[in-house]
Amino acid sequence: MNIPVSSPAAVRSADKVAADGGAGQVGRPVRAGAARRPAAEHSREAKQRAAAILEVLAGARTPAAAAQALGVSLARYYLLEEKALAGLLAACEPQPRGPGVDYGRRLAALERDCQRWQRECARQQALVRAAQRTIGLAAPPPAAAKEKGKKRRQRRPVVRALQAAARLRGGEEKKEGGPSPEPAMQS
Repeated sequence: MNIPVSSPAAVRSADKVAADGGAGQVGRPVRAGAARRPAAEHSREAKQRAAAILEVLAGARTPAAAAQALGVSLARYYLLEEKALAGLLAACEPQPRGPGVDYGRRLAALERDCQRWQRECARQQALVRAAQRTIGLAAPPPAAAKEKGKKRRQRRPVVRALQAAARLRGGEEKKEGGPSPEPAMQS
């Protein structure tokens, strides 16, 4: 970062920015829990692309010059710029406060609840059976196996489909009384 140094205060500001990794505002502490990826983890190509896009947005370069410097077409440069701006906007979205939802824990809690309710159901069924035996009621007969709904009618083939199949097989036979596969020509 090239900051012209003109006073000791500017030096202290530059030192704070450098110590901060260039993120955040000068003199403002960075949150300890902030999830930031150190600049050393990004690839060289990603850094070059980011620098070129920022130079174009700042007006220091033209999009054509940036595309040439990156070795991509102008159309590809504009796609990269669009993705970079989308990433910037996504990073600027407000984040919900507090810890995020841990779906693994939520699933485990729901499974525990399900098991607890299954045990409670089995307990209630046992109490009902005991009460029925106590008062002398016969247990209800087991439910008969139900048929799987109504049986569906088998679909009848369409006459036009049969005629087309016959033509494909090589025969040009037409069934009598069936609709004509070709529209009638009017003169």
